Amino acid sequence: MSKLITIFGATGNQGGSVIDAILADTQLSKEFKIRGITRDTTKKSAQDLAKRGVDVVSADLGSVDTLTAALKGSHTVFLVTNYWETMNPDIEFSQGKNVTDVSKAIGVSHLIFSSLHHVTEETKGRLSHVPHFDSKASIEKYIRASGVGCSFVLPGYYMSNFTQMLSRAEDGSYQLFYPVGKQAQFPLFDAAQDTGLFVRAAIKHAGQLKDKQILAAAKYYTPEEIVDTFSKVTGKKAVFVQVSSDQYKASLPAAIADEYLENQLFVEEPGYYLGEPLEPSLSLLDSKPTTWEEFVKKNVSAWKQVT
Repeated sequence: MSKLITIFGATGNQGGSVIDAILADTQLSKEFKIRGITRDTTKKSAQDLAKRGVDVVSADLGSVDTLTAALKGSHTVFLVTNYWETMNPDIEFSQGKNVTDVSKAIGVSHLIFSSLHHVTEETKGRLSHVPHFDSKASIEKYIRASGVGCSFVLPGYYMSNFTQMLSRAEDGSYQLFYPVGKQAQFPLFDAAQDTGLFVRAAIKHAGQLKDKQILAAAKYYTPEEIVDTFSKVTGKKAVFVQVSSDQYKASLPAAIADEYLENQLFVEEPGYYLGEPLEPSLSLLDSKPTTWEEFVKKNVSAWKQVT
């Protein structure tokens, strides 16, 4: 009899990628029946999942009762939370706590959480305005203390961010403005394509990865490597321009300026993954993740002015 894996954010980038990866895997597609959690089961993306054999159900992350019903019978759970939906770290933490408590109560064997590092703690308070990292790290800490079997996939820096960050100048060239030096290392990650690759590894190597973190990124890239690869693929000139913290903040809406600034500064020091190598995580995969060059080739149209 198939075991049940329940996947949150089933119609989003991360959850959708996990579903795709399991359905595409000969072993796991036989081993697991998939339940996908989404808020609205009537929307087209949810109905499309149902046509592929996914049991699509709705649940409210703020309601223990709906979560208990949605997770019933689950062997494995993949949890992704969305800070940006409310921009309230307390709500995000409460949602993660609820899923953990229900998982513990109903006997889930393996809870895989999409986590991040705690910026405030790792920088000893130097950078204290990155709640979308800190709240996930707090959820991870709660999961570890709960006693539920767990592992953690830490998504890298989204390649899709650069469809906004690489901006077109009047002369048709492209510019990448960052408040970091040229030595900064960005662990780039195609979330929609590759989250499932890393979660699939967490499932297949569950015993080996108990209480462990998997770093989900293809490679570390410097800002200059990012723009050089973009130029090579598109044929458009692109340059990296280091700006001051004040200049960087001035280009952003006030509500997110501190958070975005400190997010970039964290990449520079102590490092997005605190300087940890990617190779141990990459060695667990059964296929290679998307490189930055491959992403640009596939998504040239995202930079609407590129010809």
